[in-house]
Amino acid sequence: MISMQAMAILLTGFSLFSALSIAVTQFRSENYREQVFSRFMGLVLLLALAGLQLIHFLYLQYGSGLIRSPGYHALLFTVAPAFYLFARPILQARGDFHSTQLLHFVPTAAALFLPHEIALPSSFLLGGGYLLWLARNIYALRGQRSHFRLELATLGTVFGIAIAVMLLGLGLPLLPEPLFFILYATAIGFAFLLISIALNLTPRLSANVAKAARETYATTTLGNIDRDQALQRLQTLMANEQLYRKPGLDLATLAEKLELSPHQLSELINTQLGKGVSRYIREHRVTAAKAILLAEPAASVLSVGMSVGFSSQSNFYDAFREITGMTPGKYRKLHKKPAPE
Repeated sequence: MISMQAMAILLTGFSLFSALSIAVTQFRSENYREQVFSRFMGLVLLLALAGLQLIHFLYLQYGSGLIRSPGYHALLFTVAPAFYLFARPILQARGDFHSTQLLHFVPTAAALFLPHEIALPSSFLLGGGYLLWLARNIYALRGQRSHFRLELATLGTVFGIAIAVMLLGLGLPLLPEPLFFILYATAIGFAFLLISIALNLTPRLSANVAKAARETYATTTLGNIDRDQALQRLQTLMANEQLYRKPGLDLATLAEKLELSPHQLSELINTQLGKGVSRYIREHRVTAAKAILLAEPAASVLSVGMSVGFSSQSNFYDAFREITGMTPGKYRKLHKKPAPE
């Protein structure tokens, strides 16, 4: 029991640091340009899980009574709907948001007034309903498992942990309270550990799952389009006219140049090149910036970034680091040509 408690305490600490790391590295705005609400819900989910783990730590280490507080109950009821609203656009290839979706948080508000003995099992019953939705959506993606084996295996394992947590919650009356919270904190900690490992192996985990969903649910908008010819026109526009140098270049503008609808262009680049339109534009800008950085060693990094279409130094640095794994200054230093003797 003591060793289990020590492990649970370690995992609560790991969860807190992991939540911060995931929030900073995975939930940057550029990764969710078309799924702003999903990003927000992902951050809410991380905050709720971190809050639960902090209270678990205080309980296991110091015997804190916060596990019986209305705030703890609200966090319990926040996890399932936050996960649903985060995952729905990704698992169903949908980016729409309706204000009615916020009704999922009505139980969170109600939890503030529930007695402890009712709040805990009720939160796990609620989670069970969302688990049925998750199971159905994971099963729907089974046709993509040969291309996204790791991503779907991660989803399946998270689902397994969630099932175990739900059964644990329903078995609460049969377990001593300390043992229940040791097991609950441990399960959340292992989920954070799993996600951290998966993100190290495939940093674009959510993007890859979204791609699997698009391929599962997609109804093509390119039926009458010569895809190879459209791609060639796109490459010509970017190479000859250097459209990427325009700071305001976006999906609609680029689609108009190609005489395609925004949906058609988005599908074309996603299905044929395996990336989003914004990523495609950033790659062209970074490629051009790399050439200028080496060809014009006296030019400032900021001027290089602005000349290829970035609207600010921070956007340039973020995109350059995302694509090359280093800053523009470091790239220039590593690839600088030696001065002639």
